Amino acid sequence: MSDSTPSSSGRSSDAPAGATADAELARLEAAAARATADAARARAEAAEAEAAAAAAALAAARRAAAGSGGDDVTDSPPSGAGDDVTTSPPNATASATTDAPGGPDAGVSDLERAVTAGYVAAGPTLDLGVLLEDGTPRPGAVVRLPLGMLNRHGLVAGATGTGKTRTLQLMAERLSAAGVPVLVADVKGDLTGLAEPGATSPGLAARTAALGQEWAATGFPVELYALGGAGDGVPLRTTVTDLGPLLLAKVLGLNATQESSLGLVFHWADRQGLALLDLADLRTTLQWLTSDEGRPELKGIGGLSAATAGVILRQLVALEAQGAGAFFGEPAFDVTDLLRTAPDGRGVVSALELPGVQDRPALFSTFLMWLLAELFEVLPEVGDPERPRLVFFFDEAHLLFADASKAFLAEVVRTVRLIRSKGVGIVFVTQSPKDVPADVLGQLGSRVQHALRAFTPDDAAALRAAARTYPASVYDLERVLQQLGTGEAVVTVLSESGVPTPVAWTRLYAPEASMSPAAPATVHATVAASPVAARYVQPVDRESARELLQARMAHADAERAAADAADRAERDARAAEQEAARAERERARTERARSGTARGRGADPLDAFLRSAGTQLGREITRTIFGTRRRRR
Repeated sequence: MSDSTPSSSGRSSDAPAGATADAELARLEAAAARATADAARARAEAAEAEAAAAAAALAAARRAAAGSGGDDVTDSPPSGAGDDVTTSPPNATASATTDAPGGPDAGVSDLERAVTAGYVAAGPTLDLGVLLEDGTPRPGAVVRLPLGMLNRHGLVAGATGTGKTRTLQLMAERLSAAGVPVLVADVKGDLTGLAEPGATSPGLAARTAALGQEWAATGFPVELYALGGAGDGVPLRTTVTDLGPLLLAKVLGLNATQESSLGLVFHWADRQGLALLDLADLRTTLQWLTSDEGRPELKGIGGLSAATAGVILRQLVALEAQGAGAFFGEPAFDVTDLLRTAPDGRGVVSALELPGVQDRPALFSTFLMWLLAELFEVLPEVGDPERPRLVFFFDEAHLLFADASKAFLAEVVRTVRLIRSKGVGIVFVTQSPKDVPADVLGQLGSRVQHALRAFTPDDAAALRAAARTYPASVYDLERVLQQLGTGEAVVTVLSESGVPTPVAWTRLYAPEASMSPAAPATVHATVAASPVAARYVQPVDRESARELLQARMAHADAERAAADAADRAERDARAAEQEAARAERERARTERARSGTARGRGADPLDAFLRSAGTQLGREITRTIFGTRRRRR
């Protein structure tokens, strides 16, 4: 009995202990569940707080950008366009998220993933900006252009005020930093600011922070040029011979027939070894070829009509009256001076100042084309280098193609197609893709398209045509191209494999140099420090076609004068001979008369009387006829 009692009492004491353990376990499980729930709530609240903070920061950035004014051209969209810029239209982008929440790519859309992968490059690149999706920049999706693809050329287009000039500046800065020399046409005169560091502002700071851009105010090595000295930069000239008949005909506005005749003039001058250095040389040549002495020399090659020569001469006089004579002459510009780098390895940005010739657009656009053609002639073949030897920004490109002849356009297409093997990239900058002929547009591998406007039926047709030139994309491009804000663009470039990259609505990075014209002191200091200025500042007037042809004309005039003198002498000699002969005849007649008188002295008195009476009668009739009174003795 005594053994069973403890056992019985042990079982009775174990039952409450087991119940207590179960209760404790349940309590702990409940506490763990509550802790898990609390942690989940905390995470949710933290996520909500982060989202709210991000939204507040974005709103603040937008307000700051909107309030930054016109100083930062690329910082804010134009007034009234904010809703369109920051909110994508329905079905404009594919933003579906396929990764599980909490995964490494959580929140990354298919579009962002495609853009990130499509713009990856192994070699050096020119970073343009980041993907803009649903109005939000995606700093992880950088839109970049491989430097090795820049010799496949490009297009920067967009309506006035959409940010083309700032895009040009951004690209020039990034190329310079990569050691690539650049030539830019400074039509408005505000690219001189490349020589000065930029100024920060709240709007600019907010923009660069949102883009993930490591912005630092920086000035770049700049060489300032001016056409013929029409500005502050180093004078840039060329000779008429170097420019050639096709380009000069474009400047003069000649038709096809006149252009052909001008080509004959150049051909004749080349065969004669006559240097056409300036417009005076060409004018003198035309005058010689239409003169009596020079006209026979053109018969063998087709001749030059006086009417056509007159038209060309009138156009030359008009061009000289506009002051264009200063653009032609020596020393002619050596285009290899555009290929320089600074001592720190950065590429020199050659800015061709054009405000002084804005009223002569055909002149400066044709001059830019001459620079390009000259580069094609003098540079050696380099194939496809890792980075270009020079990038040539052709601003206001529509002026080059306006009223151009077929021969001129054919030369432009040929130059654009072949110059890439010389390591030169061309970026045409204009308002609309339709400004560039289709044969040229087809050679441009990269596109940075700013906003287009559709105010007229022609504009709408141009917009549709521009949208159709892009690769297939998730965007409704006809809508997006009208909704882009200032400093935004639709971009597609050639990847390193030569395949077009995905079309990306891009918010472009901000330039790091000043976006305003440089101070006059900076301009003067830049020109004074130029290593090439001494070679081009002073014009040279050496012997050329004008002097040689004037010598020919003077010689011809002297020969003509000598011939005239000889002819006059011959005529005078003949006249003297005739006069001598006449005098001899008169003398002979007088002698005969005198001999007759002597023989007649012994004549019959009746004959003498009759002769005397006849003489007297004749004298009286004569005097009667002239009304004189007969005098009696």
